[in-house]
This record gives sequence, C-alpha cells and structure tokens, in this order.
Amino acid sequence: MAVVTAIAVAGLPEVGEGDDIAQMIVASGAAFGDADIIVISHKIVSKAEGRTVALADVVAGEQALELAASTEKDPRVIEVILRETAVLVRAERNVLICRTRHGFVCANAGVDASNVGTADTLVLLPREPDSSARALRARFRELAGCTPAVLIADSFGRAWRNGQQEVALGVAGLRPLEDWRGRRDGSGRELSATWIAVADQVAGAADLARAKDSREPAVVIGGLGRYVSAEDGPGAIALLRPAAEDLFG
Repeated sequence: MAVVTAIAVAGLPEVGEGDDIAQMIVASGAAFGDADIIVISHKIVSKAEGRTVALADVVAGEQALELAASTEKDPRVIEVILRETAVLVRAERNVLICRTRHGFVCANAGVDASNVGTADTLVLLPREPDSSARALRARFRELAGCTPAVLIADSFGRAWRNGQQEVALGVAGLRPLEDWRGRRDGSGRELSATWIAVADQVAGAADLARAKDSREPAVVIGGLGRYVSAEDGPGAIALLRPAAEDLFG
C-alpha cells in the first residue's frame, strides 16, 4: 500500500517583490528530496514576481463601471479583473466568470484580495505559471542539490458543485495527467474515459495539510515519486481543455 504524506512548511516570512521563495523554503529547514513534490501557493509566487496592484492606482473604465452597477463590486476591482480576462463568460451577482489569458476558466480571473499582506491591494495570477514552476525547480537544484517537482496552486470553484478546491496552475517535474484510456479495470473492462488529473489531486492533498489562515504557503508531498520526472515536462497547460470542447464556458 502506498503512503502519501503532506507536511506544511512552517516559519516562512511574509513574501515581497523580488524575494527568493526557494531560498526561504530551504532556509526553513523543510526536508525534501528528488522524489518529493513541493506545492506552493500562487500568491507568494505572484507577490515575489510583482504581480500585485494597488487599488489607488486603478482608474475604472466604462465597461467596469457598467458591470459594477449590476454586480455590486468595486469598479476598480472589476477593471483589474477585465485586464486579466481574455473572455468574460458570465457576470452575475457578485462574481465574474472569466477565461484568463492563460486559458483558465475561473471566478474573477483569479484576482484576489485575501492574504495579500497589504490593504487595498489585489494579487493577480502569475504571468506564466509553468515558467515560474520551472524556475523554482531549477533554484531548488542549485540551493539544495536535489530536484523535487514543483507545483503552483490556487483555489478554484467547480461547475455544479459547492465549495472550492486547489488546482494546479504551474507544474515542473510532475506528470500532470495519467491516462488510463485503453487500459483494463479490475474486472477486465476496457476504460474509455479515465484520465486522472494527478496535478490537481496533488494540489488538493496539499491544501488539506494547512489552514487558510495558517500562513503556510508551501507543502511538501511525499510518496508520489512515481509521478515525478527528471524532465520538467509539459506543465499544467496540459490540463486545460480546448475552448472548443468546453461545454460550460
């Protein structure tokens, strides 16, 4: 029987623009090796990369002002959301469902104000999450002499289900999908649709090892070395369903 462990990294300081996240994790004394996966909250990656916006610097445009009247959101917040949006899928009540420029379909284009550390400031998704994950993995190799997989995660809602769960935004060194189509199940029946979202499941497991207010933005996952690869791999982009096949957006 496989044993999977999830250990939150304690003692990390508040992250600011330009900070070296990998160095912070190594300095914390967290134990990890080549077969482990380090799951990192996108917010500290975004803050280190300068992906924050002060509301005082935002001027709302005409579309943002119109949407603010129907959604009861701050028009400046909507303006920032629209800047991060490739397609506005739906706007209703207090949420905008957007397809981001990365291809993610999520609420408010991933723009968030929680756990930012500064009042009246919004944090955006990393500009290129897979590239960010690859850079962090290379930095771990340099600092720690080992090459764990790196996964950058965020909380997304799901169609037709209450609650949010963590999903993978950026991945390096982890096979994001395991394709069982064409294999046989335990009864010998050929599987036709089973395609396991390994990276999203790892992100969800990591989130269970910490609380939303625990200030533990990194988790080391052990026991899943069979999914870790020496190569960085295709990244989280492999998880994105083509827009033409999206039955919800």
